[in-house]
Amino acid sequence: MKTILCYGDSNTWGYDPVTKARYDHTQRWTRILQHLLGQEYFVIEEGQNGRTTVHDDPVEGHKNGMTYLLPCLESHKPLDLVVLMLGTNDLKQRFSKPAVDIAWSVSRLVRAIQTSESGPADGAPEVLLLAPPPVARLTGFADMLAGAQEKSRHLGEEYRHVADERGCTFLDTGTIIRSSDVDGVHFDPDQLPLLAEAVHERVTAILG
Repeated sequence: MKTILCYGDSNTWGYDPVTKARYDHTQRWTRILQHLLGQEYFVIEEGQNGRTTVHDDPVEGHKNGMTYLLPCLESHKPLDLVVLMLGTNDLKQRFSKPAVDIAWSVSRLVRAIQTSESGPADGAPEVLLLAPPPVARLTGFADMLAGAQEKSRHLGEEYRHVADERGCTFLDTGTIIRSSDVDGVHFDPDQLPLLAEAVHERVTAILG
């Protein structure tokens, strides 16, 4: 059995932009991915609302993706693959980070995974890096994410550079799905199967 860790923020956790609650197990893209992959694979959900790449959040606290990453990898090892999708929360105005800095923060996470010895036989897991889709029209998060729309349009290109540099597989989810018009950052139910199918295609190509 192949073990896959999906490490991300609220869009991996399964945040519903309409109800502001968590999608049902059957709706989440991670669970759809599990269904598509079948019993030969085990998919672990590791999403947290508000999780950043490498930044301590001075407002919400306990959101630093780097701080939790290594304990998480050790807890779930051996891992065959880590699917990494972070960066949207780094667009918050309080961090004031351009797209290129967000991408290099993601690069630190990829490197940590690749040197973690959390794969089979204490080797390195494979990494599938996902660039989040661009931010759509903002509503409730407009003040918090002021300026995020423009910066988010560059994440796909910058993440591709990171994937090339680190030698990992890449998927620009902005070519597959779009962020919800309800709040501008989360995913509507009809987008979740599309994301799961695209990730499924990459996963089977990597782990075969």
